[in-house]
Amino acid sequence: MLIQTTDLWKIYQVGSEEVQALRGITTNIEKGEYLAIMGPSGSGKSTLMNLIGCLDTPTRGEYILNNRRVSGLNDDELAYIRNKEIGFVFQTFNLLPRATALHNVELPLIYNGTNSKNRTKKAMDALELVDLGDRVTHKPNQLSGGQRQRVAIARALVNSPSILLADEPTGNLDTATSYEIMDLLSRLHKEGNTVIVVTHEKDIADYADRVLFIRDGQIEHDKRKAVG
Repeated sequence: MLIQTTDLWKIYQVGSEEVQALRGITTNIEKGEYLAIMGPSGSGKSTLMNLIGCLDTPTRGEYILNNRRVSGLNDDELAYIRNKEIGFVFQTFNLLPRATALHNVELPLIYNGTNSKNRTKKAMDALELVDLGDRVTHKPNQLSGGQRQRVAIARALVNSPSILLADEPTGNLDTATSYEIMDLLSRLHKEGNTVIVVTHEKDIADYADRVLFIRDGQIEHDKRKAVG
């Protein structure tokens, strides 16, 4: 099992008010799954993504990633897990504007100390994987929105993470480009990657094999797509 969560709670103190963003989430995600986390605004889906992505820690409950208990780790340990295990794709791309596509993709490898030669080779391979081998020297302002998101996906993949975690990956894209990006994520899933997409759009969630629907901090339903 790649991901196991048991009775995950996340409670925020907002002034004198206690906000229960997650209320006892228990679920398992297997290696190689394509999962969509859906829910209306304020449902807790982004909070759950932050916990799965080791960007935050639960108030209580247990989270095990790749047989390692991460729910009790400190910030430095979480940063190490994020770099090693998780590739993030964000709605806003989060690319360095003055850096080339190649350098943007190299960034996680710089952080983990990969030497220059291996870094360039891995970044080139990742850009080839998303069909951008001919755009390596282009900067973000020389790329379309879809190409920028492909660079972001290449950067997420460059460390060969356990999970590709995409937060509203088509939120800033037009419809046609959105479908191109989702087709790419489907292809990456077929090649063996575990893909988790957080979305509020049903047509985006339909690409996944399983949909976890969150409402009011709890799992309302967990449905797998019928095979065949």
